Amino acid sequence: MKAVLLIYNQSVSEQIKYILERLGVNAYTMLDTVKGKGKVGEPRFGTHTWPELNSAILTVIPDDQLDNVMTAINKIDKINEEAGIKAFAWDILKTSDDIS
Repeated sequence: MKAVLLIYNQSVSEQIKYILERLGVNAYTMLDTVKGKGKVGEPRFGTHTWPELNSAILTVIPDDQLDNVMTAINKIDKINEEAGIKAFAWDILKTSDDIS
C-alpha cells in the first residue's frame, strides 16, 4: 500500500476530489486549511500580504493505483500551473486493520 499526500491551492479542491473519485479513491482525509510555501510561486499563508491558502488530502491506496493517481495529478497540475499541485507518495508498512 502507498500513502499519497496531495497539497494544492484551495481553488482546485473540487477538481482534485472529482479526479480521485473517478480513479476509485473514495477514502481520504482532507485538511481544508494548509499554510506554506513551495520552491516556486507565492507563499500561501492566509494573511493580508499572502491571502491564499492550500488544502491537502492524505489517502492510502493499493500499490497498483499509484501510477494512475500520480499521472492524473500531474495532468491537473499542467492545466492549473498556478495552483501548484504537489503529490508525494511513500510506502505503508502496516495499518491498524492489519492487527487482529
